[in-house]
Amino acid sequence: MVIDSHAHVMHPPQRQLELMAEAKVDYTVLFTTTMHPETATSMKTLEEEMNKLYDILNGVKNPINERINAIAELATIIKENPTKYIGFGSIPLGLSYNENLEWINRYIVANGFRGIGELPPGTGQVTRLEPLFRASQEVGNLPLWVHTFMPLNFEDIKELLWLAKKHPAVSLILGHLGGIHWLNTLKAVRDIPNIYLDLSATFTTMAPSFAIKEYPERTFFSSDAPYCSPLTARTIIEQIVTDPYVLEQVLGGNIARLLQI
Repeated sequence: MVIDSHAHVMHPPQRQLELMAEAKVDYTVLFTTTMHPETATSMKTLEEEMNKLYDILNGVKNPINERINAIAELATIIKENPTKYIGFGSIPLGLSYNENLEWINRYIVANGFRGIGELPPGTGQVTRLEPLFRASQEVGNLPLWVHTFMPLNFEDIKELLWLAKKHPAVSLILGHLGGIHWLNTLKAVRDIPNIYLDLSATFTTMAPSFAIKEYPERTFFSSDAPYCSPLTARTIIEQIVTDPYVLEQVLGGNIARLLQI
């Protein structure tokens, strides 16, 4: 079974299914989005689409409302294609323990999502995730998927690893393998078994290659669609992994065990 462990809702929905079929992906772990760069037809329209995110970050649009709308969209798409998608639900950063619990029960557990993410803390904000780790543990140890590419630096990533060690029952997925800090990240996670490594958005194939060599049971194939196509992401993994068993685990077995698919 091949599972794309990280992709975002795309428009039109049929295009996402076509890309999955092209890559022979059986399931996709689908995440919310508030923008759709895949619909852009020019640099101008791409910039307009990306500005939707900046409007949220700058307070032009209400971030809570936008997030709730995106969660509703995700839930609808999964209900329409329950044999193709598994959901991870987003959550605002910086909520208290009780607020995290309320949000998780209302928008994540109620929708049948299997995890929480994508979480995008800014540099210096990682410690604000601590109440979320506790809340996740309270509701059954839902995995947390955290964006670790820019703007995070390695000091931020080390704080994230500290939270994972403090909450060993909660699985933590390091999205994008630590970005430019991938080598230090690979060295730092060795003795933290509840940390898993997402292989999307790597800028050099050396990063996923060494990640898989060091952690063949803790690495996940993913496309981060629409920012990469599932076929391209799968081809990269197939080019760098020669062991058939390891390839099978990275392409789906590892994430299937974590999410009990």
